[in-house]
Amino acid sequence: MPFLDDANIGFEGRMASDDHQSLKLWLRLLSCSTQIETEIRKRLRTEFGMSLARFDYLAQLHRHPDGLRMNALSKFLMVTGGNVTGLTDELEKEELVERVAEPGDRRSYRVSLTRKGSKLFEKIAALHEVWVVGFFAGMSASEKKQLQSLLGNLRVQVTDLQSTGLGT
Repeated sequence: MPFLDDANIGFEGRMASDDHQSLKLWLRLLSCSTQIETEIRKRLRTEFGMSLARFDYLAQLHRHPDGLRMNALSKFLMVTGGNVTGLTDELEKEELVERVAEPGDRRSYRVSLTRKGSKLFEKIAALHEVWVVGFFAGMSASEKKQLQSLLGNLRVQVTDLQSTGLGT
């Protein structure tokens, strides 16, 4: 793939030369993330008739074979309890998840994948992995390793700023 200069890539590449480099970088990260997420959403919808929210929900349960309490699932997905309840209702009707009352707490439920839900998720996840690998196919292994390291450094820095309040 030929290298494209910044002006040919996207809006963030067309910013004025005196714009702050950090702003350019943030816009490039956001553009890449949005573009990849949009493509994944489209492919999930086309191939499986599934939203990204449903895929993420099933992924969280797949990571926790013993299931999760509804409130923990809500925190992992970073959505409201109402959103989790709605998705749970839909997925339960499709027999992809099951909801069981927590012993000793009638108000709390644990949700887990059914065998059908697990098989479906594993099928979708395998194709999802192929898609993601394809998005990075034009990069060498060392470039991917370097990008991962740099983004890891950024994440640690942002986390530190959030915890100290110095970034505000």
